[in-house]
Amino acid sequence: MKKALIIGITGQDGSLLAEFLLNKGYRVAGTSRDVQAARLDNLKRLGILDQTDLYSMAPGDFRSVLQILLKAEPDEIYNLAGQSSVELSFAQPVETFESISVANVNLLESIRFSSKRIRLYNACSSECFGNTGGEPADETTPFRPRSPYAVAKAAAFWQAANYREAYGIFVSSGILFNHESALRPERFVTQKIIASACRIASGSRETLTLGNMNIRRDWGWAPEYVDAMWRMLQQDQPDDYVIATGETHSLTDFIAAAFEAVGLNWKDHVRQDSALLRPSDIESIQADPSKAAAKLGWRAGHHMKDVVRMMVQTRRGPSVPES
Repeated sequence: MKKALIIGITGQDGSLLAEFLLNKGYRVAGTSRDVQAARLDNLKRLGILDQTDLYSMAPGDFRSVLQILLKAEPDEIYNLAGQSSVELSFAQPVETFESISVANVNLLESIRFSSKRIRLYNACSSECFGNTGGEPADETTPFRPRSPYAVAKAAAFWQAANYREAYGIFVSSGILFNHESALRPERFVTQKIIASACRIASGSRETLTLGNMNIRRDWGWAPEYVDAMWRMLQQDQPDDYVIATGETHSLTDFIAAAFEAVGLNWKDHVRQDSALLRPSDIESIQADPSKAAAKLGWRAGHHMKDVVRMMVQTRRGPSVPES
C-alpha cells in the first residue's frame, strides 16, 4: 500500500485528492496548521474524514516539516498548502510569500535531509504567466507574475527545478489553470457568482457586485485536475506540466452561464464596482495543455459551461438541465 502525504488536505484540491488517492488504494495522511482548530468540512462532506490520518504542521517551520515527514513516512507528497487568494496577496504579501515559497523550501530541504526516495508534487499556478498576449502558454512560456501570489508561486517553481537538478529530488510542478468545484469557498469569485445566482433564483433581492468582469480565464473541473497531479508522480522522470482545458472565456461568460442555469438574465442582477478592482490584474490568459495529453494521457473532460452547471446542480439539486 502506497502512502501519500497531502500538505493542505482541508482545501478544495487537498480534499478531492485525498478522495482520489483513497479510491486508488493509498493510505492517506494530511496536514493542517492546527488540526484541532481546522475546518474539516470538505473531508466530512466527501465522507472520508475517518479514512485519513491528520497531523498538525507549520510549513514555515523546518523542524515541524521534517518531524511530520519522518512520522508519516510517505512515498508521495502533494504540496497544496499556502495562501491561495490572489486578491488577499496584495494585502498580505509577506504572509503569502512565506506560506508558499518559504514553506516549499522547508519541504524540499526536509526531503533532502531525510535521504528517502520521496516523490513530490509542487502546486504551481497559471498566474505566474501574467498576460500571455493572446498566445497559449505552455511549459516553455516565460513567467511574468503580476501579483504577490504569482511571485511566490514562481519562486516555488524555480526552487523545485533547482532541487531536482542539484540533488536529484523527484519533484514535478503542475502549472494549473483555474479549476473549480462545489468545495470552493465563497471568497473565490466563481463560487460567489454561483451562490448569488442560486439565492436570487430562490427569491433573494440582493445584487451581485463584482470587480473586473472582462478578465478571461480557462476554467476546468477540479476533480479531474487532481488526477493530473497523481499522474505526474507516476512517471519515470519528474517534469513540469500545464494543466488546463485549452478554452478561454470571460468572467462575463461565466456569469451569464450561471444565471442562465437558474433561468435568469444576469444583466438584471449584477453590477460592477471599481472599488473591487485589483492593483494589477491579468486581463487574458490562454493555455496549451498538449504536453499533458501527450505524456500523461490527461485531457480535460469538462469545460466552463459544464463546470457552471455542476456547481449550480450541487447547490440546487439534480433539476438543473444539461447545457
